[in-house]
Amino acid sequence: MLSNSMEFRPRNYTAEKQAHALPRSRADGHPLSAPSSPPRHQVEVVDDGDTDYLDPLRRSDNNAAVSIEDLEGIEDSSASGLSSEASIQNPSKEWVSFKRSLMQRFPVSKTVLTSSMSDVIVKGRKTFDKSSTNMHLEELEDPEKFAEEGGKVITGQEYVSRLHELKAEINHTWHADDRVTSLKLSIKVAKLLMDTSILQCYPTLFVLATDIMDMLGDMVWERIKLKAELAEDGTKLCLLPENFMASDICSDAKETCNNWFSKIGAIRELLPRIYLELALLPCWRFLHDRPLDCLQRLVMMTRGLADPLASAYCRLYMAHCFRKLHSHDIGCLLTCVNDFKILLMRVISAKETFHRKLTENKRLLISLMEPTIDYIMKCIFKNVSEVNDVLVELGLGSNQVELRGRFPCASIILHHLVKQLPSQVVSSSAMEIIQLIDSSNDDSYDQCLNYRLLGFRLCERKSEMGTVNAVVDKIIQVITQYEGLDEYLKVVDAYVDIFLQNHMDDHLNSILEGISNRACSQGIAEDELTTLQSILVKLLSYYEDLQDVIAMTPFLKILDLMHGSSQSIVNMQILDMGIRNGYIRDRTTIQFLFEISQALHDDEIFVNVKDDSNQAARLISSFVSLVDYGGELESHLTFLVECRAAFGSIHWLKETLVHSSNCLAIKALKDGSRHISFIKSCIAFSEVTLPSISAQTKQLNLYLETAEVALLGGLVSHSDGLIDSAINSLQISEVMDGSRTPTDADGILSSILKLFSLLVMVPGNPEHGVTFYPKNLVSLVNSQPWMPPRMRVKIFCAVVSLLAALSQRDLPYHADKGKLLGNDILFFGHSLYLSELALMCKFVLQNLVDTIQQEPSKAARGSMALEACNCIASSFIPSQEISSICANLIETGKSCMGTSHPYLLSTIKFTDQLLLPSIAV
Repeated sequence: MLSNSMEFRPRNYTAEKQAHALPRSRADGHPLSAPSSPPRHQVEVVDDGDTDYLDPLRRSDNNAAVSIEDLEGIEDSSASGLSSEASIQNPSKEWVSFKRSLMQRFPVSKTVLTSSMSDVIVKGRKTFDKSSTNMHLEELEDPEKFAEEGGKVITGQEYVSRLHELKAEINHTWHADDRVTSLKLSIKVAKLLMDTSILQCYPTLFVLATDIMDMLGDMVWERIKLKAELAEDGTKLCLLPENFMASDICSDAKETCNNWFSKIGAIRELLPRIYLELALLPCWRFLHDRPLDCLQRLVMMTRGLADPLASAYCRLYMAHCFRKLHSHDIGCLLTCVNDFKILLMRVISAKETFHRKLTENKRLLISLMEPTIDYIMKCIFKNVSEVNDVLVELGLGSNQVELRGRFPCASIILHHLVKQLPSQVVSSSAMEIIQLIDSSNDDSYDQCLNYRLLGFRLCERKSEMGTVNAVVDKIIQVITQYEGLDEYLKVVDAYVDIFLQNHMDDHLNSILEGISNRACSQGIAEDELTTLQSILVKLLSYYEDLQDVIAMTPFLKILDLMHGSSQSIVNMQILDMGIRNGYIRDRTTIQFLFEISQALHDDEIFVNVKDDSNQAARLISSFVSLVDYGGELESHLTFLVECRAAFGSIHWLKETLVHSSNCLAIKALKDGSRHISFIKSCIAFSEVTLPSISAQTKQLNLYLETAEVALLGGLVSHSDGLIDSAINSLQISEVMDGSRTPTDADGILSSILKLFSLLVMVPGNPEHGVTFYPKNLVSLVNSQPWMPPRMRVKIFCAVVSLLAALSQRDLPYHADKGKLLGNDILFFGHSLYLSELALMCKFVLQNLVDTIQQEPSKAARGSMALEACNCIASSFIPSQEISSICANLIETGKSCMGTSHPYLLSTIKFTDQLLLPSIAV
């Protein structure tokens, strides 16, 4: 197609640059600075409240994300987990959420040992004549042997499934007008709540049984309401309003209602009778205008329940049913809490001879009762207007708005009271609460947890300095008496924010010393690590300068004693703090952070996390990149070598290491006194590290970066080797998708084009010829079947532009400011040199034209033809061969894009100026 006499167009790059450059003038200030008044020609931005566009350079810090400090010190809800505003406003949703969390906290056991009261669950099974307590103890000792002996043992899943079946059966019989059977089955379900032999299963039983109670109550309510609104023949009498009165109810509906309560009153057992009447509690509205009076009677009846667990959960259901009445009179709930005090005293003081299972399972029993106290206390404080009235009723207040700290209270009740008190009451009565905690030291709840809760509550609002000092002095006295690390940490964790915010450095050093001493003598248990982690993270979040933390000797001792994920989290916080202020130049800090990084890297959890989601690895990489040894470049290179050995499993850290090494080489080049041997050492470090980088595109770019550094240092042989390695890396198969196309094809294309730009500066190889690298690249492109025509065309156009640049008298740019001889000095004027470039270009042009015709898309084919035409027209002197090629390419563009396409018209105009008139339209 082309003759061997084809000639490249001569270019004057300096003149072209000046001709196309825009006029410049010195600015009075930086365009991103904040001048007092807008300079001329600057548009003043007016904030009109439009939030569709957010300028990140103008964003206020007030819109920043919530910091770690804002999230610290929040205590989890230990029972119900009810904290959302939505659930507080909707009692039914709150109850559903509570039941779900209750079952999650106390999951049913794998096997359930039923008693004689559970015949409705294990229908037809053989009875095992033993007391429920002994049966439970034998099951715990050897459940398999006990099951073989014929005990009534079923799986937990069977137990739950049977209760669901009973609910469906009750619903079915009701709608089949067999309401007597529905009631009988409901009574049997309620009787199940009398069985507390399997403590752990009781919350699940309660949730499923009360679900059935609620269903029955709703069905009875709807039946009576229907009788009140419809006559016997079905005609509509009235529509009851929301606030109807008992006088609005007809006698037939009242008779039906009385009949239901009479049937329930005939139940012999007290517990199921209370549950059934509670389920029907709203139905008292059909008979009385004050159904709350009936609830107060039921509160008194619960005092006849001997079993503490059954009694506690009965009161829990009572609180749930109370909320259905939408009443603000919480007197019955306060009575329940006062009754809890008596129940808890019985549990705490239980003797072996009194009730054996209470003493054996005291801790479990109290933990099972805790959610009931928590829920009732929440109900009390939902709509309280006078907190003092509540405190007086609970025996903890006086006529003045204050707490009386000299009267003891059950520790667990006090805990949930303090949790629900308004923050202003907690803040103003902090010392009285401490006195209450001091006097309420019993087995129902760990006293240290009450001190801990008080600390978290005090952090909710700012207290007067006098109160803060008094509280802190008292807490320091309290924690000093704790010999165990666990209690010490739990209390300190709640007050460390107060120490930090009020700059109580002496107290801070004292508690750190206390932690260190206890940890050194006792070690740190697994459950203590999380609390210690919380304390240290708060400490690190408060300080700005890492040196202030390192100066705390106890802090470093504590850190050395930590292990596992908690240590890693603290180490990550330290690293984040270390890199927060930019470059790290202090030798002590560098060594400290290096050791922190090593500990973090060696953690098993760290090793198992994938790099793409590994924050720890990113922090280590950031640390390495920010280290700066100043003028001591050899020390910095030694540091990089140590990092490569220490953190070899972090893939992207290797990229950081290569980049840092190249930056060191550039620094050495700028310092003329540096010996070339150091630059060679940097290049050698990069050459050894590069093959282990797995990401192909990043590896290719770093090969090119290092080759460029080698050229700047005049190390031609090193640059040749690096370019060879770069081309070889392209031959290694990348991770492919379903179409066998590299996942980063655009990135690979960009890197190949960058390589062509680099080859402009690389002196031609005397042994292999000046076109050795372009030939290898073209051969590589032709051997890759996954490369689409669009990508090939761009590469072939780049080869043409490279060859045209190499043919010039003066290259567009040189390595090392021209100190390294380029091809323009070495070969320009030699006929063999220009002939080799022309032959190579002829081969590439043929490939270019053929590739364009392979493109299946007409629009893409037309665009590629015009792109090739522009490249060829700007690279060669007009000739018959060049004009013919360009004319054919323009015809391809016309056939694919139409004669009026802007790209086509601009290409024709451009070629008219450069080539022969014969190709014009």
